[in-house]
Amino acid sequence: MASLDVQEFIQQNRALADQVETFRGVSESEKHWDARREFILRNISEYEDPHLDHLLALSMVWANNVFLGCRYSSELLDKVKEMAEGVVVEDAPVFKTRDEIMKKQQGR
Repeated sequence: MASLDVQEFIQQNRALADQVETFRGVSESEKHWDARREFILRNISEYEDPHLDHLLALSMVWANNVFLGCRYSSELLDKVKEMAEGVVVEDAPVFKTRDEIMKKQQGR
């Protein structure tokens, strides 16, 4: 779903969109929420009650990895990356591990 597709989906599915809006974290930036909301909307049909909490947890794993650089098991990351296929995050931060930084400094 491109940005316009998300807006169109929200207009056509107002009740669902209103429900999804309640999942926004108090401290989530607009950029962070837009991406996570799209992740949720893309996958909500697969995680209806009583599994909605699982979807929300997966959306946080994906967002934390993308925006904060949090690391998780490769199996979990593969799952959320597959679920997020097509979600475009502009200007996403790039994170390096301590080992990558040390290796670069030792190469100087």
